[in-house]
Amino acid sequence: MTKVPLPDERILFKGHPAVIGSVTRLLISIFTLGIGAIWYWLQSINTKYLITSQRIVIERGVFSKDIETLEIYQVDDIQLEMPFNQRIMGTGNMLLLTRDISAPKLLLNRLPTDVRELYEQMRPCIQQARFRFHVRDEENPREYP
Repeated sequence: MTKVPLPDERILFKGHPAVIGSVTRLLISIFTLGIGAIWYWLQSINTKYLITSQRIVIERGVFSKDIETLEIYQVDDIQLEMPFNQRIMGTGNMLLLTRDISAPKLLLNRLPTDVRELYEQMRPCIQQARFRFHVRDEENPREYP
């Protein structure tokens, strides 16, 4: 996983998506006698999330790695998704609407943390980064369908 090089950069979340992050996945794992759980585990360990006060890094893959990096000042909006079957399991999703051309929408699935609390930690970091890089809302406004 990417190291945090800057001294003023702090880690807000580091980890994998939850293996069994919803009741649906739990039931599939039970009905397939654990085969579904093994499949979900393989998916989970091959995806790593790093959210810091300055960037978001998603690393996917086993042999070939796909690393997607987003500077936090590019985040325009954060939508929290907490479906009932995930709330029971203590997970949630975060959809980031960004100014990044390569990833205008970035979905962080089954985060095994309180996504509302993570959002509250990210919000001042986004505002500070936007101020530091002189990003205003009038510049490059995005239209979301």
